[in-house]
Amino acid sequence: MVSPASAAKPSTPPQGSASARYIRGLRALTRSSELALVAAAALVGLVAALCVTAMTQTAIFMHKLIFDLPFDVRLSAADRVSPWAAFGALSLGGLSLGLMESWRRKREIPGPVDPIEANALRGGRMSLRDSFVVAMQTLISNSCGASVGLEAGYAQIGSGLGSYFGQKLGVRRSDLRLLVGAGAAAAIGGSFGAPLTGAFYAFEIILGAYSIAGAGPIFAASIVGVLTTHILAGAPYQISTPPIEPLTLGGYPALLGLAACAAALGIAAMRAAGLSEKALEATKLPVWARPVIGGFFVAALAVVTPQVLGAGHGALALVIATNFSLMALAAFLSLKMVACMVSLASGFRGGLFFASLFMGALLGKIYAMVLFAVLPAAVPDPTICVLAGMATLGVVIVGGPLTMSFLVLENTADFSVTAGVLAASVAASLMARRAFGYSFSTWRLHLRGENIRSANDIGWVSDLTVGRLMQPDPPTVDASIELRELCALYPLGSARAIVVTDEAGRYAGLVNLAEAHVHAQNGGGKAGELARFSDSALHAAMNAKVAMAIFDKSQSDQLAVVDPLSEAPIGILSEPYLARRYAEKADAAARSALGM
Repeated sequence: MVSPASAAKPSTPPQGSASARYIRGLRALTRSSELALVAAAALVGLVAALCVTAMTQTAIFMHKLIFDLPFDVRLSAADRVSPWAAFGALSLGGLSLGLMESWRRKREIPGPVDPIEANALRGGRMSLRDSFVVAMQTLISNSCGASVGLEAGYAQIGSGLGSYFGQKLGVRRSDLRLLVGAGAAAAIGGSFGAPLTGAFYAFEIILGAYSIAGAGPIFAASIVGVLTTHILAGAPYQISTPPIEPLTLGGYPALLGLAACAAALGIAAMRAAGLSEKALEATKLPVWARPVIGGFFVAALAVVTPQVLGAGHGALALVIATNFSLMALAAFLSLKMVACMVSLASGFRGGLFFASLFMGALLGKIYAMVLFAVLPAAVPDPTICVLAGMATLGVVIVGGPLTMSFLVLENTADFSVTAGVLAASVAASLMARRAFGYSFSTWRLHLRGENIRSANDIGWVSDLTVGRLMQPDPPTVDASIELRELCALYPLGSARAIVVTDEAGRYAGLVNLAEAHVHAQNGGGKAGELARFSDSALHAAMNAKVAMAIFDKSQSDQLAVVDPLSEAPIGILSEPYLARRYAEKADAAARSALGM
């Protein structure tokens, strides 16, 4: 794996070579033509779909090889699995992942950047090598049976490819973010055979906003991804449902109640994930041993029911088609959630997109059975509850109410059901945001210390630092200098404020030059006597938002920039200039989000 900094500097051919001229021509074309950007996104979608198909077929092959499955049976739909196979595969898979993570930490290699973090903080810059590593780790995790899906690896490799091609072409920051979203759209759309789902996954989850300018590249990539996976092997996560009765207005209150249940369950799951990671860290176990222990735990659950293994595609089809008892469904839901939390907390790599759909389907079926026992007249078609449970829990954990609603629409082609599912999804999203504020993806970033709630581009705030905006080498005097001498050195109009230092060269405050001239004419004094704002200083690494808060608190229109170690002044910054540059960047970001 490589650091994000190295990902920002893709290698280029020698300037005089034919390939360098060709790349420069492509860069110019892509930057000047929207059609060229759409073509680039379609190419990203094609390659991403090839990777999705390769990962899927490899995982299916490994499941059949390891667990001796029949030809047409998915892992989570098996009647039983061999305990030897489950314990052996999960412990060896966990060991391989643990050793990889231990090696990374010993060498102090930064962790990989995921698509949401890349688009929120880094302007879409990702490392393709890191993305391949994440995809490989996800494939290992799913292949050995850990309770995670491949969709995180799909989105990572798709986004990584988009970022790689965009950096090679030298596209603008906003276009690079679009290509990252295009890669994810192709990967997710291709995996579900649902182009609208893939496109809105990119808009809602990866980009954090809808824009007209992004429609062309995103939809082109998603459609190409769906067509490619369909031609090669079919969509690996396509969902089949039985015929459904139309949803009436009387069914909407029941779906809103299901949305509340999904919000509560999703928030509990996210809290449990954070607590599980902290508990595992507190044990002080070696990094390499944690996935092994997690693998043993998941294997023990798999001996009870194989439905906890993998993403749960086979188990979802089984739940939809089979009339399980209420106790069996509750047991499946509890065991699957525990298996997912243990898998992720112990170090297995993967996503919860499809796992959240499976758990949501279980929740929907449980909800329909309980509601039928209490208010039988209020229950819509149980399959509608299953679909609404999938969508609402998916919204709470993954995010994206339109993404989940379009997933239902593209798999049922029923607009009446989709309308009800959309209402429930929006309700679940509002409840979760109000009560918790994060999806699972952003919650895990929050646990790592990143203060982001979506993929909205806030990286420009971090780039707009005090060090880049300050005036270096400010006018500086010692605190003991006489005011008459200071005024002789700095006549009126030469500066607005003078930085004062103590005998050790540390920052001691600012002197207003006009005020110093007045005092010099009325009797004199020393510079240190007029110094103000000694306790209000900026650091070069601060971003503009933090600096503006310090300006507001100090009520000064100028502040010194000091070295945090030596406390020596290294620059000066004015509030009007900072505010103007911040407003310019904010306006540019808003116009980029709107496609203007």
